[in-house]
Formats: sequence, structure tokens, C-alpha cells
Amino acid sequence: MPTVPELFESIVARAGDAPAVLFGDRVMTYAVLNARANRLARTLVERGVGPDTTVAVAMPKCDELVVVLLAVLKAGGAYLPLDPQYPARRLAHMIEDARPVLLVRTARTSPRLDVPVTELVVDHPDVVRETASRPGHDLSDACRNAPLDPRHLMYVIYTSGSTGTPKGVAVSHLGVADIVAAQAASIAPGPGDRVLQWASISFDAAFWDWSAALLSGATLVVAPAEELLPGRPLHDTLRRHAVTHAVLPPVALSVTDPDDVLLGGTVMSTGDACSRALVAKWSPGRRMFNGYGPTETTVGSTIAGPVGAADEVTIGTPWSGNSVYVLDDCLREVPDGDDAALYLAGNGLARGYLNRPGLTAVRFVPNPYGPPGSRMYCSGDRGHRREDGQLVFSGRGDDQVKIRGFRVELGEIEARLAAHPAVDLARVVVVGDLAGARLAACVSTVDGHEVSAAELRAHAAETLPEHMVPSSVHVLDRLPVNANGKIDRAMLRSLVESAADRHEEPAGDGDGDDSASSESRLCLMVREILAVPDVRPSDNFFKLGGHSMLATRLAGRLRDEWGVSVPMRAVFEADTLAELASAVRAARGSAGTGHP
Repeated sequence: MPTVPELFESIVARAGDAPAVLFGDRVMTYAVLNARANRLARTLVERGVGPDTTVAVAMPKCDELVVVLLAVLKAGGAYLPLDPQYPARRLAHMIEDARPVLLVRTARTSPRLDVPVTELVVDHPDVVRETASRPGHDLSDACRNAPLDPRHLMYVIYTSGSTGTPKGVAVSHLGVADIVAAQAASIAPGPGDRVLQWASISFDAAFWDWSAALLSGATLVVAPAEELLPGRPLHDTLRRHAVTHAVLPPVALSVTDPDDVLLGGTVMSTGDACSRALVAKWSPGRRMFNGYGPTETTVGSTIAGPVGAADEVTIGTPWSGNSVYVLDDCLREVPDGDDAALYLAGNGLARGYLNRPGLTAVRFVPNPYGPPGSRMYCSGDRGHRREDGQLVFSGRGDDQVKIRGFRVELGEIEARLAAHPAVDLARVVVVGDLAGARLAACVSTVDGHEVSAAELRAHAAETLPEHMVPSSVHVLDRLPVNANGKIDRAMLRSLVESAADRHEEPAGDGDGDDSASSESRLCLMVREILAVPDVRPSDNFFKLGGHSMLATRLAGRLRDEWGVSVPMRAVFEADTLAELASAVRAARGSAGTGHP
């Protein structure tokens, strides 16, 4: 089976002068990308990178990031994405657990690390000169003592862990040939096409994006994160760069206008359950697919499509080299139509969880339906198989949820909150719609202890990434239980939603265009979007529980209801809602906008 470098170099040999990466107004050909990656790979090899070693990568989305990822793989290593925005303690755990031989970053991306790690700053003048002086031809001479094998690691991606500690999923090159064949048979990228790099490299979907382009001869379109925010920014990026292929989660599809983008092209929904409404919205004028597969596989396992508005939304059938079993509690196959657990097997299965042999043994079990020694992964998902072989996803069998496309184990958040000395019990629920889904925590305290919601959110933020910090925390005398004596999550959800309905009106009568009235109207708008009970001009949108998806919704509401286009940057940079209201007034004044 071929590895990523072998597949990429076969494209270079056929179409070296074709455009490989587009970033802004910069275009890099396949030949140039290959040579730059080879030069950097030689530098990495000299610094100890080789098969089954990991290289931490902390870089923003740019064309140089593509060079780095290819260079790591060409050197034989596996890339370990680090998000510089993650809390220092979470990053420290990832570094201590994966033990990368190197951290590759730029001068402007310096993760807050509490543990030592050797760094390579790729845009430092000395490193630039050193790398540029190296040969750009293939690495057969540099890697002859440790050649890359398909069984070697390709990447390690950390996901939320139900026990309170994130776990690293270790994926090899074994499933790469199958994923390239699946892409060719479904979304069919190729020379002349433009594939959007939407997903962050912290997620396995990013590998689908760049492999769909660079292992087919298409062009990979890379854009800064702020230009990929769902809604108007994403729509404008798709149109400006004439993107033909895009893989997006339902939460992004739900808030982005399909007009004038991807027409005649291909869109694929993945990362969460896709609804019929989304298919009806996006399938006209373009080919639409629905993909499924957890991080514990090489990006995915099944594809459905092309799908139409009249179709039942399924997750399709396994692609070549993969199998999906629908099994009961005794690992017996159930009849078509019966709902049961989904087990995944095949070449694309991950090795397991890095340095977690016990957990790996629990989730990756012997496969009684495959060849001797093969394994299958207990996904935790449930579904059924139709008579025509199509698989239908029906939900989770545990407490794992998806928030804005992020995979979240509620148990990890609950464990962190329960670690606070004042907390007795903690439970987390999901409230809101698809685009506005948010986490709310309910806790009971130890007798004699008092703690504020703000203190508990700060406690959670010390180790959890932003998307896992509850938007609201509700301190209760006790948590409600159901007839079986278990904590009643449905009742907790009702309590959170009813709390959002009780609110204090901010100062101001809401009419006119002075500072008090504009702040009053903005506070009311934010309260409706975030579903929080009390919003004041001195509050920060993101500390109230806002996130990028909800910021896009806020900007849309300002545009629709106030007749003014406020840059997304203004929403992100405003320390308080009063500052944002001032920016709105300034924008309305410069545009000559009267009352909406």
C-alpha cells in the first residue's frame, strides 16, 4: 500500500507545473511545493524526525502550513496538531503524552507551554537560510536507513476523553489508498478543480481536504480562519476563489447562503447528522454527499450520495477497504431495520489510543467477522441497515455530543468541574439549535461551600479548550433525579432553558440612536442569541458564552435589523457590548443609515 509521500510524488511527476496551493494571491505549483517540502524534510531528519516519531505543529492556516505537513510526512514522521489557543495545561498534557521530537511553529505562533520541547521556528531567518540551501530532490538518500512504511504513523489527533483527560488517536498510512479511491469514486476531484481547506488541522477532516486536492492533482484553496467563518465570510471565500469542492459540517451549512457558490460543483456534509432541510437547501445545482466516520478511522468510513431533497438522509455504505457491522450486545449481527451498535473495521482503522493500551483494548476489539488478528472499533454510535444496504445513523449510545462540529465528551467537562473543591456533583447538557448549540453546566455544592458561576467557568477554562467551557453554569441546591434514581438530564435542560427566559431588562428604552438605547437594543439581541438571563453593556460577548458561530449570527442580525454591515473583526475585538454598540453607531453614521 502506498504512503502519502509516494502518492503525492506521483502527482508531481505527472503535473509538476499545475497549481497545487492557492493562498490569497499566491500560487504554489506541485513542483515548487514538492521541492520546498523536500528541503524542510531534510532539516527535520537531521533533527531526529523519522518513522513513528511525532512532530508537533502549531501554525495558522497558510501555504507554509501545507509545506510543513508534507515535510513531516516525507521525513517519516507523524504530525501532531497543537492549537495555540488551547489552555497551557491541556497543551502540556498533549506534549507529555505524545513526546514529540520537535515543535514546528512560526515566530507569531508561540503556544503557552509549561513543558520543555525542542522548537523549530520555520520563518526564523537562520532556519530559512538553512532550509533553502538544501537539495530539493527526493529524500531517498536522507531516509535510506529508515524508509517509510504504510504501517508507520501519519498523524496523532487528540480528542475529548470521557475520564477527564484528552486521548491521542494514532493513525497510520494504511488507509490512505482507500480514502483516495473513495474520493475519486464520489466527490471526484481532479486537475482544474479547487478544493477548500476548511477544517483546522486539529481535526482529522483537514486530512480529507488536503488529500482530496494534493493526491488528485487539484488545487488546495487555503484561507485565514477569519475568512472561513460560517455565514457571509465563508460564502464570500467560496465565491471569490471559485471553489468547486467543499466539505463542511451541518452547522456551517445551516448559516451559509448557497446562492452563487459551488454551482456545478460538489459539497459534502460531515461531522454531525445532516438533515433533510440542509439537503434541500444545498443539493440543487450541485452534487451533495453525506459522510460518516469518527476520528478513530482515517477520517471516515462511509459515504452517501449524491443525495437529493426527496431522499432519506443516510450515511451511505462503507468505502473500499472498510466494513461497518450493526451488532447487538453479544456482537451478533441484527436483521436489517433493527437499531443496534455500529462497529467499524478495515484498513483505515486507527492503531488505537497513544499510550493508552487499556482503553485501546476496550474500544478496539477482536473482529469475529474479519481475518484472524483483525480488529473492529466500537464507535458508540447506533444505527440500522436498510434492505438496500444503506446505513442510517440514529444517535449516540453514550454522553458524547457534537458542538459546532467539535467532538465533546460531556464526562470530561463534568470531571473538570467536579475537581473544584466546592463542587459535589456536576452534569452538563446541550441546549439551543444547530447553529446556536451550547453547553450548560448544573452543579450542586459541598455543604458549607459557596462558589460563583464565573469562578467555575474560569476553573474549567484552565484545562478545557474554548468550545468545551460551558456557556453558563447553574449552581443548584441539588440535582434532580428521575424515577430510577439517576440524575435527570431532561429536567436539567428544562431548568437551564427556563432560567434563560427570566431576565432583567438593560437600561434604556430601546428607541432612538443614542448610546444608551443602542446598548439596550444590542443587549436584548445578545440575550436572545445566547439564551442567557442577564446581559449588560459591560459584558463581553464571548465570556457570556458566545463563540464564532454565534458571532456570525450576531453580525447577521445587526445587518438585517439595523441595516449596517459590521465587520466580524469588530465583534471579536470589542471588549464589551458597549464598545460593540459604539462600533455599530460609527458604522451607521459613516453609511448615513437612519433608524432601521
